[in-house]
Amino acid sequence: MPSVDPLSALLSGIRAEGSVVSRAVLTVPWTIRFVDDAPLIMISVLRGGGTLLLPDGTERAIGAGDTAIVRGPAPFHLADRPATIHSAHAAYELACFTTNAECTAQELGGIHWDEDADEATALIVGAYRASGHRHERLLRALPPVLVVKEDAEVCAWLETAATDAAQHSAGSQALMDRLLDWALVCTLRSWFDKAGADAPSWYRGLADPILAPALQAFHDRPAEAWTVASLAAQAGVSRALFAKRFTRLMGRPPLSYLTECRMDEAEVLLSDTDLGIAQIARSVGYADAFGFSAAFKRHKGLSPSTFRATATAAGSRALNSARPTAR
Repeated sequence: MPSVDPLSALLSGIRAEGSVVSRAVLTVPWTIRFVDDAPLIMISVLRGGGTLLLPDGTERAIGAGDTAIVRGPAPFHLADRPATIHSAHAAYELACFTTNAECTAQELGGIHWDEDADEATALIVGAYRASGHRHERLLRALPPVLVVKEDAEVCAWLETAATDAAQHSAGSQALMDRLLDWALVCTLRSWFDKAGADAPSWYRGLADPILAPALQAFHDRPAEAWTVASLAAQAGVSRALFAKRFTRLMGRPPLSYLTECRMDEAEVLLSDTDLGIAQIARSVGYADAFGFSAAFKRHKGLSPSTFRATATAAGSRALNSARPTAR
């Protein structure tokens, strides 16, 4: 079975879908309101720039070469300057996941397109759908907005790819969606690398030469009966050294981390699958359903069956609210 690192596993539940903006001619003053309710929105600025305004009032300037990832689902704005957001000037809405969304490269919510305009503010926007709940641990590790500076060659390549997708040739939308998936991974890796102590503990651990082999072994085979001694053996160091180093770098002892990961995975399996409690228990490293249920309730505050019933009811309410009403 191929090795799957934690970041890849978390990103497997979130994908770009049908969202392309390139060579948008935005005449000052302008505002774009993002209303997709998406878990993540990625904005790459190829030329020009503006100011992001988040629901909590946070403002963040982004310019040419910047890629911003905004954590949803609340609506937010991008404008030429903050004052424009509250004015009566030109405002556009971007909602690529709605039934009547206009997300083609020729017309997007009223934004005019002109490939020959020299003064264009050029953007590539990726809106990411979630399939299930696996992405939620990733979202908890991210700030409301993060910005990474890309080099000029990357921006030029992205613009070329977006222009190709705008030609409506066969497979162009799928090409752009997968490009945006790739760009999300690269941007997150760049930010995690620069975040240092602010990066998620599992990411810091995978960068450590001693902890990385043990963490990878656990994430590859979470159902095994791991102990501190067996993890230390994977790392090739003594049990005492491994436990001390793990606690210092990861912020908690090894077995606490293993239990947390197992409970997070159990949440996903309870929410997104029909597996029985006993099957889920075995898949996350518990010999029987009783021991698993006790651990789950201790960490999550609900029994597995109650958690599943609550998640199912919440999903049904969300589905019903998303259905169009009859007119």
